[in-house]
Amino acid sequence: MSAPRPFRVTVFCGSRSPADPSYDDAARALGTGLAQLGAAVVYGGAGVGTMRTLADAALDAGGVVLGVIPDELEDREVAHTAITELHVVDSMAERKTLLIELADVFVALPGGLGTLDELFEVAVRAQVGLHDKPIYLVNLAGYYDHLCAFFDHAVAVGLMRDAHRGAFLVVPDVPAVLDAVRAHQATPRPSADAPG
Repeated sequence: MSAPRPFRVTVFCGSRSPADPSYDDAARALGTGLAQLGAAVVYGGAGVGTMRTLADAALDAGGVVLGVIPDELEDREVAHTAITELHVVDSMAERKTLLIELADVFVALPGGLGTLDELFEVAVRAQVGLHDKPIYLVNLAGYYDHLCAFFDHAVAVGLMRDAHRGAFLVVPDVPAVLDAVRAHQATPRPSADAPG
């Protein structure tokens, strides 16, 4: 009988290095914290930006890191070849699908369009009932305030249901999201395993 797989947290974050070092600090703290919880980090597989900071921190803390990168970005995003397991897929769509399938929980750190694309893909799939995994926004220094205000506006004008707005669980910082992950780890998971 094989050992149970580790709890997996898919993290969306940036492929750029931010000017404000607090964003790198948050990625580092999240990678370290997840490893200390025994949770595997699943991310976009790049060796640049806050993505690399996250992965390296988890690895340095003895954690498991799974990356998913499309072959078209393997050179541009500089695939991180030193992680535990790197999945090279055929397209951005396949990348998002595998990032979703591998996850037990989703966490979005501050990031750009790629982070938002992945975040919205996860949210839409939840909206149509394809998964019920929690989605956390780490609202570091108010980074996601304007996005949350947009969601509230969409609900107010009737173009978004309040229940769908509620799919985004907003936390102020990394310690708060680590507390949430710890709570989810204690919740029994279905026996069916995701691929990977």
